[in-house]
Amino acid sequence: MPYTQSLLENGVTIGYHAKAAPPTVTMPRLKALMSGAVGGFLDVAFNFNTQALLEDNLLAQFARIGWKMVMLGDDTWLKLFPELFARHDGVSSFFVKDTVFVDRNVSRHLSTELDKDDWRLLILHYLGLDHIGHIGGRKSVLMIPKLGEMDEVIRMIHLNNIANHDDHQGQTLLVVVSDHGMTADGNHGGSSHDETDSLALFIGSSLEAPGYASSTHNFANQVDITPTLALLFGVPIPINNIGVVIEESLDQLTDDQKLRALELNSWQLLRLLQAQLSGLPCLSLPSDCCDDHQKSDACNGMVKEKFCCLYSKATASHRAWRSQNMSRSADRDQYNLTISAYYGFLTSASEWLSHRVTDKPVGQLALGILAMVLSCLMFLSLLYQLCFHWLLERHRDSGMQGTMLCSAEEVFAVIAVLILVLSMGSSSMVEEEQYTWHFMASTFSILLLRRAVKCIPTGREKFLGKVANGRSSSQIFCIFVLLIVARIIRGWHQGGVNWTYLPDISKWLEKAGSSYVKSIQLFSLLLLIGWNLLAFSSSTSRRSFTVLVKLSFFCSGLLVLQHLLKYQDDALAASSYGATLVTQIIYAVLAISTFITVLASPWLASVSISAKGSTCYTNQAASLTREVKTSSISAFIRGNSYMSGWTYIFSWSLLQLLLQKPTNSAPILSLLLQIQVIFIYFKNDGLNRKPWVEVFALYLLGMNGHFGLGNTNTLATIDVAAAFIGISSYSTVLSGILMFSITYASPMLVLISLVMYVSVEDDGSPQMLPDAGSGHILQKMIGIPCLVLLCINSIQLTAYTIVLLQMRNHLFIWSVFSPKYLYVCATTACIYVGITILVVTEVYICIVYSLRRAA
Repeated sequence: MPYTQSLLENGVTIGYHAKAAPPTVTMPRLKALMSGAVGGFLDVAFNFNTQALLEDNLLAQFARIGWKMVMLGDDTWLKLFPELFARHDGVSSFFVKDTVFVDRNVSRHLSTELDKDDWRLLILHYLGLDHIGHIGGRKSVLMIPKLGEMDEVIRMIHLNNIANHDDHQGQTLLVVVSDHGMTADGNHGGSSHDETDSLALFIGSSLEAPGYASSTHNFANQVDITPTLALLFGVPIPINNIGVVIEESLDQLTDDQKLRALELNSWQLLRLLQAQLSGLPCLSLPSDCCDDHQKSDACNGMVKEKFCCLYSKATASHRAWRSQNMSRSADRDQYNLTISAYYGFLTSASEWLSHRVTDKPVGQLALGILAMVLSCLMFLSLLYQLCFHWLLERHRDSGMQGTMLCSAEEVFAVIAVLILVLSMGSSSMVEEEQYTWHFMASTFSILLLRRAVKCIPTGREKFLGKVANGRSSSQIFCIFVLLIVARIIRGWHQGGVNWTYLPDISKWLEKAGSSYVKSIQLFSLLLLIGWNLLAFSSSTSRRSFTVLVKLSFFCSGLLVLQHLLKYQDDALAASSYGATLVTQIIYAVLAISTFITVLASPWLASVSISAKGSTCYTNQAASLTREVKTSSISAFIRGNSYMSGWTYIFSWSLLQLLLQKPTNSAPILSLLLQIQVIFIYFKNDGLNRKPWVEVFALYLLGMNGHFGLGNTNTLATIDVAAAFIGISSYSTVLSGILMFSITYASPMLVLISLVMYVSVEDDGSPQMLPDAGSGHILQKMIGIPCLVLLCINSIQLTAYTIVLLQMRNHLFIWSVFSPKYLYVCATTACIYVGITILVVTEVYICIVYSLRRAA
């Protein structure tokens, strides 16, 4: 930006690195700029459904004094400040595929507005740079031309309204700010330096700052812009402002005006302190409480005494300067001492108030936590009862004697949950949580390997246990595959916060070139299509129906293949109408194919009841009829669960190959391989099977894969650009669903695979009672899987809510703990969506079976 740089070098511009508070998304940053207040991480959710800002703010102050204001650009301004603008033309900030028209819509009004003289404030919010970052990162080929375009806008405004208007010299101020920064990938939302480092430029002909204007080491907080603008334009500082006026911006004022500005800022912050610290004496007695503190340069002690001391020193120094000034004996030392004293108070108060934002009514929060604890205990109690009855029935059926001791896998599962809970209290463990999941998944796999090795027959047992030997060998092979694939997923992305710069497989592929990435992506897609055709061949449904299902999903796979080959490499082509249309067709075909397959499969599956229509009336014959009926229900549920489960899995995997970054295609396929391999392990486990251990193993795979895909506990790793693939216009609901699907691709894949898990849950399970109904059978099949997931999630959610309450005044509350809590809540939603899919599918299968039996 050569013109902007020349303004800095000529001393007519003051530039700052303005540190933005997290969350670094648009809506809370605009609120901070206009009100000077720090928001919370719930603003991330409100960012997608912005409501009017009701608290005191700069625009409301300008409106009160009769200013006419014009806004062009991001429509978030119109939602935050409705009915305040005389003219406006807003555009959606969430449709990130648009990098051209979103800015052209602003610039087309610019020359007209600059020629008018009826407005006092003109707001231009350009979105192109942000959108380019989301699409291609900071090094996108579109970035330099867009920066040149922004430089031209600054040049036009400066030449038309500042530099060439001598009669209005000093009355026009151009402020150039960015609401947030961005990571190297172009994302934002978290608290890293790249995300919080924003821009603040003050451009005006009356500014003279040759000593520091061109420096790149000027720093301020983003909220400091609020009191600075309020004092420069002569309006009251917003009541909830915690910012400190920027000293250099006041250099054109006289000494008395500058000290008056600092005094007003100090009064405003002092009132906030008094609201937070009852009994603070400085506001009511500013002249009396200063005498004791004048004798000491240091202000120590309790919080109240410290702030009273700092404020008193500043006001006392100001009075001393005034008295000297009136007698015309004032010197620069006293003036500088007053400036220093005011800023000592202002910076301390601002820092304390920014941390105080996290204080909430502890009593109400405690009641909420109590309700969560009770819910958690209820889930644990239900799970214990189901598991206990399951073990009793299995011991009864197998004739096993002795106590029911816990296995090493069960003990580790309990320890793993405790480790997870304890790690939540450490900011470093939260930032690098992926290592915890990698460790637990690998260790659990080793324990499964140990169990398989122990089951290998030795000595005489070799001649009696050939089948068991074959099963153990198969299990050992499965675990080795599981460990190898897990290591590949582990090395695919260097996740977390502190070690992202380290080399990994995805970075190596990107450096190797797009052709390598494309080859792996196409290979993964073709392998998935072939895998799908093979898997559906094992279905028990009618052959003609199975062929139709294969054909529909084969066509879906070909459509995805066409999209990848034709549109993915070109950013402009990916945003074209043709690409959007093809993607929408893919969505429709996948949704219709999945819906029809799941609905029709139970109606077309065979219901083979050999005792149907039996005329036997003896007790033995009646008992046999009930046993055959029970066996038929179980077989019917398992057969259709396999068909429905694989339908969900293939549709979801195909959708992720379309939406995920090209480098993530192999991890998606690897995760699917892990799921299939561990199902084979479970199938060969015989009497060692325990469903709660198996579901816990699947949960570990899902969370391990979640971080293996490059996700972290910061908002910056959320792929916003992919959430608009196939969307022709912005929709909060549709883009939100896609964003959720991309972020939770791995956990959701594991959760929907539980439908297919029901189909392999037979060996080692207790036999159903002859008179068991469909409700009892459903409880046996899906009760434990659902409760295991609910218990793990409930423990996590409850524990982390307690941690968040304890850490509300922690230094990293906004940067680490709050984003993590959003992820915990989103994981809760993911768990409930997955359980709902499982329950609805299995209940539907049972209903269809009952209707067909009654017909």
